[in-house]
Amino acid sequence: MKRKLITLLGAMLLFIFVKGQDPHFSQFFSSPLTLNPAFTGKFDGDFRMTAIHRDQWPSIPKAYVTTGASADFNMLKNKIGEGDIFGIGFSALSDQSADAALKLNYGSLSLSYHKSLDENGYNTLGAGFQTTYSSTILDFNKLTFEDQLTQNGFTGSTAERLNNGNTHNYLDVNAGILYSGSSTGSNNYYLGASIYHINRPNLSFIDKVWNLSSRVTIHGGYSFPINDQLSLNTSIIHQIQNNASETLAGAAISANLNGDSDHPSNLYFGTWIRMNDALIPYLGIEIKGLRIGASYDINTSSLKAATVSRGGSEFSLIYIKKTSQRIGIPCPKF
Repeated sequence: MKRKLITLLGAMLLFIFVKGQDPHFSQFFSSPLTLNPAFTGKFDGDFRMTAIHRDQWPSIPKAYVTTGASADFNMLKNKIGEGDIFGIGFSALSDQSADAALKLNYGSLSLSYHKSLDENGYNTLGAGFQTTYSSTILDFNKLTFEDQLTQNGFTGSTAERLNNGNTHNYLDVNAGILYSGSSTGSNNYYLGASIYHINRPNLSFIDKVWNLSSRVTIHGGYSFPINDQLSLNTSIIHQIQNNASETLAGAAISANLNGDSDHPSNLYFGTWIRMNDALIPYLGIEIKGLRIGASYDINTSSLKAATVSRGGSEFSLIYIKKTSQRIGIPCPKF
């Protein structure tokens, strides 16, 4: 009976989700191509690879499990203006909800161009565009509905039917802009905005039309050295989708362990806050261009009674391949 109630709760959350909510990450800075297509190619190196995994609300069996990966590249370096960046990127994301009753798979192609605003390339203004092919699969057999509830528990059949089939495939269009700057060559500040699901595709499995609402995100950050060993990295985002919104803000201190500014070994420790929802401690380590990060959501909202304050764990990898010919332009990291 308990498992049936959990499945019903999952189904309720599932249909709220289908009506217009996106998967999201607490380490939004570790999944740049799901945050803003204009981040494509905006890093100091030849190519960047990322991977991220999130298990949300573990006290509810597999309520939301999300995994993403991406690779993006700087292209045409000798054929565009000095200090300009042309980026191309590929990303994939898999999201499972309600004990895998709903599965969403995304594959995206991103392009961006960043125009240098000064001779050093420290200040750039860029735009990015992204096309996504999405597949949504609903396992109807894993759902339990109200008309199956009898005096003997959840038994019998349901009158609910999937009139549009259990699989949806559709194309999605996303876009964004990004300003990134530096005043000293060692600090970085940025401000960006993005909109996902511009074409608002229909995700309904029944006759009623349920369009995926556009998601609008405004985000920014500032990183600067405190002294020769320590730096402060801050960031904030505000997202709006359908009738929901969220704001995350926080910072991490980075400590340079080897004293090498070109190939540093950094230790990161910080905290982000999802307003009115969760406290998110973050720990990371960076060695030779590879950064590994871990965070955990500690629920502070009224939901903490159901989740036992366990909001979810998240792990990320970011690898940037750097060469000896790189210019060393400061770029957004958090």
